[in-house]
Amino acid sequence: MAKFEDQLAALETVVERLERGELSLDESVQLFEEGVKLSTACKKELDAAEGRIQVLVEKTAGSLVPQDLELEMEEDEE
Repeated sequence: MAKFEDQLAALETVVERLERGELSLDESVQLFEEGVKLSTACKKELDAAEGRIQVLVEKTAGSLVPQDLELEMEEDEE
């Protein structure tokens, strides 16, 4: 899967194209669907990063240890 920054840049491109209003209805709907998928992927990446940060902050004994979280994938994404 693409990096967060790549997904965000692709989403920005989608938004710019939709805002221009130069597309047909079908093209707009397809582009909107792509934008929703990109937005969902970006949100998932941000949620994972937030979870990792919370693990670091909540560690006890004064030492912070980075730790990856195991995230369950939804069935339609596997």
